[in-house]
Amino acid sequence: MSFFFNAEEYDGVISYLPTTAGYAVLIAVMIAILLIACYCNGKKNVKLSSKQLAFSAMAMALAVVTSMIKLFELPMGGSVTLFSMLFVVLIGYWFGPRAGLMTAIAYGFLQLILEPYIIHPMQMLVDYIFAFGALGLSGLFANKKHGLILGYWVAVFGRFIFAFLSGMIFFGAAAADYNMSIPVYSIVYNGSYLLAEALMTTIVICIPPVNKALAKVKNMALAESKSRTVDTKENN
Repeated sequence: MSFFFNAEEYDGVISYLPTTAGYAVLIAVMIAILLIACYCNGKKNVKLSSKQLAFSAMAMALAVVTSMIKLFELPMGGSVTLFSMLFVVLIGYWFGPRAGLMTAIAYGFLQLILEPYIIHPMQMLVDYIFAFGALGLSGLFANKKHGLILGYWVAVFGRFIFAFLSGMIFFGAAAADYNMSIPVYSIVYNGSYLLAEALMTTIVICIPPVNKALAKVKNMALAESKSRTVDTKENN
């Protein structure tokens, strides 16, 4: 463990920060996931085009930038960002569950690299890989009516489930400070900031100009794959 992570104690809590080797491994894993995404899109023998990969990379970059813009912080902790989850959710909505999950997991590794807070290896997996990876569940609603709204809420709920489990298992000691039981504390802490951001994002998505703009971007993202599908049918 010491080769990849260094243990640090603060206020009686031991946390682990990646070493240079740890960062190298995390970056290598993230790159590997993106490379796998180049060849997988939920269907056999179908590769993600360079255009689709570029959209995924841009979505991750926008998600990182907007995650650093905190609109406000909740009293118990947790902050509402500038719609950062939406950008990751869009990839699943556009390209399907496999591309969505791979992009979301890669985004989780990126968050781990940029803002690591590790007190246990399993907590690292739950908070970063599983929780952020759940944002790819939006792909289950690709090409469905109201798919973006439904996919977004399912993705956020998936992230909440893992955040709730992490709060119960690894951060439950803080519940006593608020005179709450551990499950209630975890629900309130994690549910408050995720629900606030989800509501705000949904309102913005439903604004007609924003909705039309997202539809245009979706058409741009899918234009190449649609044309390839037509060409394949014609050749057959």
